[in-house]
Amino acid sequence: MSQLEELITKTKEQVFTAEFPVIDGEGFAKVEKYAKRLKPWFVAVNATDNTAAHAHASNVASAIAMKMHGIEPIMQVVCRDKNRLAIQADIVGASLHGIENICALTGDDVTAGDETEARRVFDLDGPQLIRLATTISRGEYMSGRKIDPAPHLFVGAVENPSAPPFEYRVQRVAKKVAAGAKFLQLQISYHPDRLEKFCNGVVAAGLDRHVALLPTIVLIKGARPLKFMNDKVPGINVPQDVIDRVEKSTDQAEEAYKQTLELSQHALSLPGVRGLHVTDFRHDDTLERLMTDLGRTPRSLN
Repeated sequence: MSQLEELITKTKEQVFTAEFPVIDGEGFAKVEKYAKRLKPWFVAVNATDNTAAHAHASNVASAIAMKMHGIEPIMQVVCRDKNRLAIQADIVGASLHGIENICALTGDDVTAGDETEARRVFDLDGPQLIRLATTISRGEYMSGRKIDPAPHLFVGAVENPSAPPFEYRVQRVAKKVAAGAKFLQLQISYHPDRLEKFCNGVVAAGLDRHVALLPTIVLIKGARPLKFMNDKVPGINVPQDVIDRVEKSTDQAEEAYKQTLELSQHALSLPGVRGLHVTDFRHDDTLERLMTDLGRTPRSLN
């Protein structure tokens, strides 16, 4: 059983996960650098799968490298790039290296990336991918062929709490839970009211008894990344007043931090929320500051 699974299913402790920076040509030096920084604060860290439709070191290779450096990986798997045969091979292959946490997601369209001529695969959709991973954890490929012994997997997914159609969001959660998702990393939301309504809806439907909600928080240095997310990242809307608050400040970095801290505290206060998923675009000591301000203490490095 992974540490992530144990914390979510066996305790009531808050759970903090993070996003590992993408790996290109930097090799193990980058893995070691960020592993040392993230390990004291996070129970598990995402190994991304061609995030934002840009090619990087593979999810499997990244997850293995992270595990070698003492980080428990959450291996992202997207529907966009591979068919079911390749996806099953990746999940089972990763399990040979002791990788148990899987996060299934559809994946941004290729038009979001820098190789827009790439062919979309989408052999499976999001819930089907979740069900595939769940089926593997029960000892079968999708074909029904047995896997003995069955890989032990802890399967999660993502959800956007703030994108229209809002009334459909809780129904999407129900589908993902039915497919086997045990945790949901929620897309960053700069609309606290929408996030609150979403969480209340999940609890009202009784889904919080089956899935842990982990809203995403993003550490940024100023207004520019807010504008970028609003203009370029599918599914993210940043209200103008949020941008103005940071842009008009005499210290954008500090104001952006205060805003992130407020969003974090609000998210942690909501029903059904078990913790946070943190994405760090600052790469300075603000990460440690945020965790400390949220009452966290570093875990032992031993």
